[in-house]
Amino acid sequence: MAQKYASAQNLQFLLNEVLSITELCRLPAYEEHSPETFTMLLDTAFELCDAYLKPIHEEMDRDEPQLVDGKIRVHPKMREVVKQMADAGWISAIFDYDDGGMQLPITINSAAGFVFNAANYSASVYPFLTTGAAGLIKSFGSEALQKTYLPKMFSGEWQGTMALTEPNAGSSLSDITTTATAAGDGTYRIQGQKIYISCGDHDACDNVIHLMLARIKGAPVGVKGISLFVVPQKRFDAQGQLQPNDLQTIGVYHKMGYKGAPIAHLQMGEREDCHGYLVGEEHQGLMYMFKMMNEARIGVGMNAAGIASAAYYASLAYAMERPQGRKIDNKDLSQPQVPIIQHADVKRMLLFQRAVVDGSLALLLQASYYADLAKAHPDHAVREKYELLLDFLTPIAKTYPSEMGVQSTSAAVQCLGGAGYCRDFPVEQYYREARIHPIHEGTTGIHGLDLLGRKVTMKQGQAFGLFLSEVQATIQAAAEHTALKAEADQLQTALQELQTTTKQLLTLAQQGQTEAFLADATLYLELTGIIAIAWQWLKQGLCCQTVLHPEENNATAANGNTATLIRPTAKKLAFYEGKLQTMRYFFAYELPKTAGLHQRLRQQNFVTIAMQGEWFED
Repeated sequence: MAQKYASAQNLQFLLNEVLSITELCRLPAYEEHSPETFTMLLDTAFELCDAYLKPIHEEMDRDEPQLVDGKIRVHPKMREVVKQMADAGWISAIFDYDDGGMQLPITINSAAGFVFNAANYSASVYPFLTTGAAGLIKSFGSEALQKTYLPKMFSGEWQGTMALTEPNAGSSLSDITTTATAAGDGTYRIQGQKIYISCGDHDACDNVIHLMLARIKGAPVGVKGISLFVVPQKRFDAQGQLQPNDLQTIGVYHKMGYKGAPIAHLQMGEREDCHGYLVGEEHQGLMYMFKMMNEARIGVGMNAAGIASAAYYASLAYAMERPQGRKIDNKDLSQPQVPIIQHADVKRMLLFQRAVVDGSLALLLQASYYADLAKAHPDHAVREKYELLLDFLTPIAKTYPSEMGVQSTSAAVQCLGGAGYCRDFPVEQYYREARIHPIHEGTTGIHGLDLLGRKVTMKQGQAFGLFLSEVQATIQAAAEHTALKAEADQLQTALQELQTTTKQLLTLAQQGQTEAFLADATLYLELTGIIAIAWQWLKQGLCCQTVLHPEENNATAANGNTATLIRPTAKKLAFYEGKLQTMRYFFAYELPKTAGLHQRLRQQNFVTIAMQGEWFED
C-alpha cells in the first residue's frame, strides 16, 4: 500500500464545509464549475501524484542535479512528469478559457498544489514556477510576448522562472546591478549575474524563460529604476529558429534538501549578446514582479504545509505499528509491548503536527478564497475588501506554515526516534526539505517588517480592522455552542490583547521610534500567526459541532449554512471527533504561547537594539 501523504477527506471538509466552495461557483467567472467537478479534479491530482510524482520522491533526493558541460542534468523522469502535469491542464489551470486554461478558482488550484507538494515537493516546483512566470507575461506583457511564450510554457516544453537574486542583492532588491541597454530595435542587451534561480536550467525542457529584474542604464536609483524583462535561454533568430541567447549556467547549488529541483547560478551577456524583452513599462518591474511574488508567498506556505502533511502521515503510520514499552501504569513485563501511539507524549507530538498541518492548510485555503473574491467578484467594493484581507493575511499565510512546518517535521522525526534520523525512513528527507520555506520568497524577518510596518497601518488600518472583524464573526458564532464557548472566550481575549499590543507598538511609530517599533516585528508576526490559526481551528470546530449536534439547529455553521440533520457515518464521526480534539489541543497548548509574546512586545528594554556587533566576539 502506498504511503499516505495528504488527506482527501480533510481537503473536502475544508473546501465544502468550512469555506463553502459552492459560493464561488455563483461568481460569473466560475459558474461553469461545480463542487463535483472540483472533487473530480482533486481526485485526478491524487492519481497523478500516485503514478508519477510520489514514486520518484526519494530518487530525486538521492540523485541530485549536476552541472555537466554547461547544462544541469535532473532526474530522467522529470520531463514526463512535467508533460503529464501540462496535459492534465495544471500549468494553465487558473488562466481563462480564452488563453487555453480551465478558468479554475485559485482556491482549487491551491488545494491541488497542496497535494502535489505533499507527494513530491521538488517535482511540483517545475510546473508551478512556469505558471507564475506565464501569469506575469499574460498580465503585463505585449500580445507578441504572449503569443511567443505562453503556448510553449503551458505545454510544459518551456520552463518559466523568477530571476531576482544577485550575489550582492538578496532581499535588498534596490541594490541589483544587472543592466539592460537599449539596442535600438525594441530589444535590450542584458548583462549581469543571478543566483539561486529555481529551475533556472535543466534538461527536462527545451528552453527556460526567465522573468528577470534589471536596471536600464540611466534609470533612477533604487527600486524606482527596476524594470522587468523576458530573458529566454534560447531566442528566435531572423529565420524563426532557436539559438543560444548568451546566457550561461555557471553553477548549480547543492542544497540541504529539496534537492530534486535545480537551483542555478546564471551569467548573462558575457559576449554582450543576451537579448531581453521589456515587459510592460520601464521602471515598473518591481511592481509587476510583486504580483508573482505575492502569489508565490501563498504558494510557499502551501509547499511547507504539504511537506509537513507528508511527514505527519509517515510518523502516524509508524506510531500505529511500532511496539515499544507498555502503558505507564502497567509494570507487567510478561505483557506484550504496545504501539507507541498509545503513549500520551507520542499523541501530543502527533496532535501538534496535525494542529499545524490542518490549521495551516485551512488558513492558506482561506487566503486563496479571498484571492478568488478579490479577482472575480462583480462588485468593486467587495473586491477591494477581500484584496485588503488577502494583503494582510499574506505574510502570515507564508510564514506560519513555513516556520511551524519545520517544527512539525521535527516532531515527526522525534516520533520515530533513532529511525527518524536515518535515511532508511522518509521523515529525515521531509525535515531537510522543510527548512527552505522560512527563507523562500522573503525571509521570516522581512515578512515581520511587512506585516507590522505596512499591513497593520495600510489604508488607515482598514486591513487590520477587516481581519479583526472576520475573527470576531467566528467567535460570535462559536459562542452560541456551549461546547465551544470556552474556546470562543479564549480567542476573544487573545484578540483583545492583540489590539492592545498593536496599539502600544503603533505609539512607538507615532513617536518616531521606528527602530524600536520594528525591532521585534518577527515576534509580532508569530503572535498574529498563532491567533490566525486559532481562528481557523475555531471555524473547523464550529463546522464539526454543527454536524455532531444537529439538535442545536438555531446555531449557524462558520460558512453561514444551517446545521444538517443527516447523521454522518461512524468513520465520518471519528473524523469530526478527531478534528474537535485537535482544535482543543491548539487552544490548550498553542494559543497560550501568545501570553509570553505579548509580554515581550510590550516591554521597553530593546536588547537587540542595544547589543553591539563586537560584543558577540569571544
